[in-house]
Amino acid sequence: MATTDHIERLGTQELELGATDAIRRHVTRKVVDVKPVSQRKLDFEHARPRWLREMMAEATGVFFYVYPGVASTAAFLLNGTESQFGSLFMIGWAFALGIAFAIITCAPTSGGHFNPAITICFAFWQGFPWKKVPYYIFSQIFGAFIAGLVVMGQYHEQMTAFAAKSIAEGKGTVYNGGPASLLCSFPGATQNNLGYLFLIEFFVDSFIGIVIWATLDPANPFISPASAPFVIGMAYANMVWGFANITISTNLARDLGTRIVAAIFYGGESFSYKNYSWIAILVNVPATFFATCYYEFLMRDSLKKIGAGHAVHAGGEEGLQMHLTKTRTFEDMGDGEVVVGRKADEAGLV
Repeated sequence: MATTDHIERLGTQELELGATDAIRRHVTRKVVDVKPVSQRKLDFEHARPRWLREMMAEATGVFFYVYPGVASTAAFLLNGTESQFGSLFMIGWAFALGIAFAIITCAPTSGGHFNPAITICFAFWQGFPWKKVPYYIFSQIFGAFIAGLVVMGQYHEQMTAFAAKSIAEGKGTVYNGGPASLLCSFPGATQNNLGYLFLIEFFVDSFIGIVIWATLDPANPFISPASAPFVIGMAYANMVWGFANITISTNLARDLGTRIVAAIFYGGESFSYKNYSWIAILVNVPATFFATCYYEFLMRDSLKKIGAGHAVHAGGEEGLQMHLTKTRTFEDMGDGEVVVGRKADEAGLV
C-alpha cells in the first residue's frame, strides 16, 4: 500500500478491514472498501466441484467440534491431580462451543449436519438428496479421525508417559479413564450390562435429537439464526454434564473417527472392549431417528411453517386453500400469516 494511501486512510477515520467488516450494518463509520473480486477468482470458484466444498465443510465442521472436545478431555485426564487444567464442566463447554463454531464456520457451505444420524434424518424428512448421504458421512468420520490424530500429535509426550505408567500398573491402555478413553468412550469397570448402556445412549441421543429438530424448525418463534448454533451446542453440553460419567458417545462420526485413531495407537481392543463399541457407534442413528419421528408426528405444525413462508403446500395455493376450507381454518389476509387454531365461523366470517 502506498504511503499516501495509508495516510489518507488514517485521515478519513475509516474502520480498517478485518473483524470490523462484520459490524458494517451496525456502525455509522465507513469500513474501508473491500478489494474487488477478480474474474480469475470467480472462474476458480465456479470450476471447483460443489461436492468437494460440501465434503470439506462437513469434515472441517466435525474437526472443529471434536478437536476442542478431545483436547479438553486430554487436559482433564492427563492432569487429574490438578483440577485447574480441566473438569467435566469444562469438557462440556469445549464440545458446546466447538459445535457452535462448527455451525457458524461451515454450515453456510454444507448445511452443517456434522452427524451421520442428522444427515440420514434430513434425507428422510426434509428431502436432502440420498446420493449425498454416503459422502457426507465419510467426510464427517474423516473430520473426527483427523481431529483425533492432531490431538494425539500435540499430546504425544504426555500420552506416551501416561500409557507407559498405565501399562506398568497392569491396567493396560484401553479402559475408562485410560489412554484410549481420551479419544473415545468406554464403559466403566462395573458397567457390564449392554442393555443398560444402550438405554443410556438412546435417551441421551434422543434428547439431543429433539432439541436439534426443534431448533431447526423455521416455525419456532424462540430461535433466531444467530442463537441456533449455541442452542444446539448447549444441548450436547447438557448431556455431557449429566451423563458423561456413566459413558456416552452422542455421535457416530465423533466416536468412530477417533476410535480408529485409538485402534492405531492402542490396538484392536479399542473396538472389542466389553463389546461396547457397537453401542457407541450405531445407537446414535436409531435414537436420532426416533427423536425426529417424535417431533414430526407429535409436535410439528406444518401450517405454521407454511404461514411463515418457509414451506409450500404440495398442491400449491389451490391445495392450501382446499385445506383451509376443509378444516375451516382461515387465513388472515391483512398480514398474510396463516392463523392456526381459529375457525371461520368463530371469526364471524360465515
